[in-house]
Amino acid sequence: MRKLLPALLFSGLLLAAPTAQAQTALKPGTPSILFWSAEQQEAWYPAIEKVYKVSTVRRGGPVRPLPKADREIDPTFSYAGKTYSVSEYMRDYRVAGLLVLKDGKIVLERYGLGRRPRDRWTSFSVAKSVTSTLVGAAIQDGYIKSLEDPVTDYIPELRGSGYDGVNVRQLLMMSSGVKWNEDYTDPNSDVAQAGAAILEPGVNPIVSYMRKLPRANPPGTRFTYNTGETDLVGVLVSKATGKSLARYASEKLWKPLGMERDAIWMLDLAGHERGGCCMSITLRDYGRIGQFMLEGGVGRGGKRILPEWWTAQATSPQIKEDAPPPGYGYFWWMLPDGYAARGIFGQSIVTIPEEKLVIVVNSAWPQATGRELSAAQAAMVAAVRQAAKDL
Repeated sequence: MRKLLPALLFSGLLLAAPTAQAQTALKPGTPSILFWSAEQQEAWYPAIEKVYKVSTVRRGGPVRPLPKADREIDPTFSYAGKTYSVSEYMRDYRVAGLLVLKDGKIVLERYGLGRRPRDRWTSFSVAKSVTSTLVGAAIQDGYIKSLEDPVTDYIPELRGSGYDGVNVRQLLMMSSGVKWNEDYTDPNSDVAQAGAAILEPGVNPIVSYMRKLPRANPPGTRFTYNTGETDLVGVLVSKATGKSLARYASEKLWKPLGMERDAIWMLDLAGHERGGCCMSITLRDYGRIGQFMLEGGVGRGGKRILPEWWTAQATSPQIKEDAPPPGYGYFWWMLPDGYAARGIFGQSIVTIPEEKLVIVVNSAWPQATGRELSAAQAAMVAAVRQAAKDL
C-alpha cells in the first residue's frame, strides 16, 4: 500500500476505494461500479437499489429539522488560475450535492446533475465511518465490552489465523498487522479478490478470505489501508449485536437522529451489509451524521447513543506510523483542525468542531480519485469555511 500513497493522497487524505466484486448485481453483465460512465453515474448513484442487492435502513419518528440560517453564503474562490462560483465549481466537477451546516443551520444547500433534495446518493467509503459509529453504539449498549477485546471473541471463525491477538481497536485503526494489498489496478490484489466468491458455505466470504492472510507486522504498530477489514468490522458488529447492520443502524442512528428518509445499504455475496462501502443517503441525512458527531453522539431528546468518550477518541489521531498526517482515527480521516469521512468519486463529510461546521459533498467525478480533483475540492472547502466564518 505504501507505494500507492503518492497517487492517492492529497492534503493527507486518502480517498478510499471499495472492492468492486464483493456485491451482487441484479442484472448479469452490469459493469463494475468503479467504471461507470457519466450517464450511468447520474442514473445509478441515486438509485443503487436498481443495480445491486441491498437492505433498507428504516427511519422513524419526527424528522430532525435543519433550519435555514438567517443568512446564506455564496463564496467564490480561485483555483488553477480560474475564479469559480459555487455553481461553476459544481458544474465543472460534477457535484450532485453540497450542504453546509453552521451551528446546525443550513448556510448553503445546492443540487446538481439532476438530483433532487429527496434523492439519495451512494457513499462509497463514507460508509466506513458509519460502521465505526455503530461500534461505538454497540459499546454503549454493552454488546461489545471493550475496544481491547480480541476480535476472535466476536468472530470465532478467525481463531488460528493472522487475527489471533488483534483487538477491536486495532481493526478500527487499520493496524491489525495482517498482510494486505490494496492495489486497485492489480486484479490479483487482495482488494480485488476479497469477498468476491463464497469460499466456505456458512462462512461470510470476507471472513473466509481474511482468515487465510498471513501476519506482516505486530498488531497496532503500522497503519495499512485495508478495505477488507472495514467489511470485517461490519461482520463483527452484526455478530456482537445479533442484528443486521441495517437494523442496528436504524435503531441507533436513523430513528434517534431524526433522519428524513430510509437509507439503502449494499449487500455482499452472503447477503450481509458491506461495512466498508456503499450506503445511499440523502444530502441532508449525510449532514445529520456530521452534526451527530459534532454534538458528541447524542440523539433525539438528549439520549446518549455513543459513549461520552467515543467521538473525541474516534475523531482524533490514534495511529501515525505510515498514516497520512496528522494520523488516522477509527475509520475517520484526520484534518489539522477537524476530521472527515471520505469516499471515492468525490464523497465527503468534513467536520470542523471549533467552527461548528459540517460540509457535505456528493459528486460523480470522472475517475475514482486524483490530485487535481482533490485539490479543487479542497479549495472549495476552504472558501466555504472562510465564508461561514464571515457570517
